[in-house]
Amino acid sequence: MSADRPKAIPRPTPETRPFWDGAAAGELRIQRCVACARHYFYPRPLCPHCGSGEVEWVTASGRASLYSYVISHRPAPGFAGDGPYAIAVVELEEGVRMMTNIVHTEITPENLELDMPLRVVFEPRGDVHLPLFEPAREVS
Repeated sequence: MSADRPKAIPRPTPETRPFWDGAAAGELRIQRCVACARHYFYPRPLCPHCGSGEVEWVTASGRASLYSYVISHRPAPGFAGDGPYAIAVVELEEGVRMMTNIVHTEITPENLELDMPLRVVFEPRGDVHLPLFEPAREVS
């Protein structure tokens, strides 16, 4: 495995294009069912809660809490210079969970408390921007 190998770049599909367009604009977009008013993620044409096809894209707040994580000390291809890094599941304020990475903090168990407040940041990678999360810092 070459240390120079680039990080993988997601490929938008017609179903996920609004998500990636939002990320490029600095917005975290998720879907909401018009019929039952529940948010959901990952993008799909039918509501996973009630089966309705009447869904819309909305801009999420970008606020989340740390639901679960694992610290990877063995880098995946393209991540050789990033270790250790946190692979996390965050719960958005809107109630949906998504997998991501935690950034802009030292990756140690002491710094990654479950339920800690997070906020979204976007990292350009190729033609897309990835939503990552950092600890939410108090603004004084």
